[in-house]
Amino acid sequence: MTMQVVVIGAGIIGITTALELQRRGHSVLVLDREGIAAQASAGNAGAFAFSEVEPLATPGIMKKAPKWLLDPLGPLSIPPAYALKIAPWMYRFWRASRPGRYTELLHAQASLMDLSSTALTRLIASVDGEAMMQRDGQMQLYESEAEFRASLPTWELRRQHGIDFELLEGREAIAERQPGLSPRFTHAGFTPNWINTVDPKKWVEHLAQVFQNRGGRIEHQEIRALTPTDCGVRITLADREVEADKVVLCAGAWSHHLARTLGDHIPLETERGYNTTLPEGAFDLRMHLTFSGHGFVASRINGGVRIGGAVELGGLELPPNFKRADTLLQKATQFLPGLNTEGGTQWMGFRPSLPDSLPVIGTSPQARDVIYAFGHGHLGLTQSAGTAELVGALIDDQPAAISLNPFSAARF
Repeated sequence: MTMQVVVIGAGIIGITTALELQRRGHSVLVLDREGIAAQASAGNAGAFAFSEVEPLATPGIMKKAPKWLLDPLGPLSIPPAYALKIAPWMYRFWRASRPGRYTELLHAQASLMDLSSTALTRLIASVDGEAMMQRDGQMQLYESEAEFRASLPTWELRRQHGIDFELLEGREAIAERQPGLSPRFTHAGFTPNWINTVDPKKWVEHLAQVFQNRGGRIEHQEIRALTPTDCGVRITLADREVEADKVVLCAGAWSHHLARTLGDHIPLETERGYNTTLPEGAFDLRMHLTFSGHGFVASRINGGVRIGGAVELGGLELPPNFKRADTLLQKATQFLPGLNTEGGTQWMGFRPSLPDSLPVIGTSPQARDVIYAFGHGHLGLTQSAGTAELVGALIDDQPAAISLNPFSAARF
């Protein structure tokens, strides 16, 4: 049965979902207050990080957190002005790191990653998108034997979940894969099947163009409220109201505001990520690099280099602190000695994050015709195709490919 579906959000989750619903025969309208790929989808690292199966909330992580939080420019920080507001979220984060809960979250994350990997293959084929992919692999770098040994349990988890990798010991083995690195890196893990897009913004724009070419509609609108009706959902916009059979809410870091208009209170917070994108020729980067002990990455974007990452839990309203981007770039010059830092463009984006590292994917507890698909943290691009297929199954009242219980909004 063809339905009128409104997708709220024109980032990677929203546009990919709109394409999937369109493929299933539904009439789809996408609404976004700013436009296509205007927020986190515009400036992320461009990585499909299917090997990152481990949740952020790992057992013992709260013992490390105070040290990180004392460094305002470190890999994890909370601005003092936001500390009190985020305290309830941090308490939930701590509870998610307990061993039993962590194991449940790990299995759920791995199942979504596996689905998303195969779903991406289907998506690339359906939109003629192979030219926008980079299949160069990824290298995770370590500065000492001790740091490398501490990472081995995570590599073992990846092995258990069927992820192919090679562990490298010695500077020469690393240099064969990526010349020009600082000799401080003594060990590494290489993931050959890692994929990046050439540009995350252009990838979303490509998907949006395919969606529109196939008859889909995208409008810039400020969405103010959602109201269940007897036969669907009423969407209140700034200038009018729109009726839909179903609504899919995937508005990223702003999603919880609209969920609240339905009566759902979801503890969504914002991982503010920073980066600097350097022009073509800045460095001969052969693959995606992860600097494990420092919480940031280097990736190839349009032939240039994007240096970014880290986490600042600072909400949506505080002004950006671009000293964080400066710090990452300064570290990168130490790790990549030949890096040319001239001509860079800085960026800050809002990653929508839930305290247990899993997104919300499922029906609103308050409105049977509203489907939630948000809260993917720094894995929105990675999990977009899998999320879209799960939403499609929900819309069509079909069995989902994986259990959706761990992703339910009711878990909070």
